[in-house]
Amino acid sequence: MTASTALDVLATAQRLQQQDQPFALVSVLRVQAPASARPGDKAVVGADGFVQGWIGGGCAQPAVLRTVRLALADGRARMIRIAPDAEAGEGGAVRELDDVLEFGMACHSGGTLELFVDPVLPRARLTVIGDSPVAVALADLAPRVGLQVSVIAHGASADRFAAGLNLIAEDDAAAVAQRVVPGSFVVVATQGRRDVQGLRAALAIGARQVWMVASARKAEVLKSALVAAGQDAAAVAAIVAPAGHPIGAHTPEEVALSVLVAVVAARRQGAAVPTMSVLAAPPVTPPIALPEIAGVAAAAPRSCCGG
Repeated sequence: MTASTALDVLATAQRLQQQDQPFALVSVLRVQAPASARPGDKAVVGADGFVQGWIGGGCAQPAVLRTVRLALADGRARMIRIAPDAEAGEGGAVRELDDVLEFGMACHSGGTLELFVDPVLPRARLTVIGDSPVAVALADLAPRVGLQVSVIAHGASADRFAAGLNLIAEDDAAAVAQRVVPGSFVVVATQGRRDVQGLRAALAIGARQVWMVASARKAEVLKSALVAAGQDAAAVAAIVAPAGHPIGAHTPEEVALSVLVAVVAARRQGAAVPTMSVLAAPPVTPPIALPEIAGVAAAAPRSCCGG
């Protein structure tokens, strides 16, 4: 691969990353002739196929694309070895050897390739609903663990949040639909101010998981009201409240930290290690329902968590 081609590949990777598009950067580590690729060759590969670059001909590409799809499904990097069938098994079979996935070559040109498949996924998204002290603290802490934050708040709340956040007015349905991506994690931290409206907004987003900062008793009352008003009962039942892990939180910042622990746990559980059988069909990760954890919101003062 020439220097200019390598730069083109890296430029494409940077553009896709800026656009929050998932892809894998595939690099050739070792080549045993005959093979058309060379060590250092690179390609940007998406779930639908090759985007830019070169890592070998048609014999290698099916195995690479198969591995890229798996890596994009669980977020794990992989080393793969593509070898003649006599070494790796008949008919394009795959086996695991130490930490390397070994594929039988799909054609008979010979040669062996070793490649590294490094998935680059969009940053996980967190949508905070509300403008309470906990909401402000959560919006401040979440970017520090790599979460991309949007805030949906009622009224003129811009001065309460750090500059640069994706701040959206609660009553601007068009902006919510355009700027909040389905599949984000959502925390409702309204804390007594427009709780029902905040929960309705959370359910309309198409969230991966919804938490609410409230006591268990208050959450049950609100959930019953939502179901009575026609909201989907299963979606309402999946709302986790009280939000967070029991760390003895008292201040808004401590409560926000406990909630963020739950979000990070759900995020990491979503990248569970699959078995080898999913190479043929990568799994769809179901929504994660963490168990209700009593005491976090209730332990905080009313000025923090809204009772």
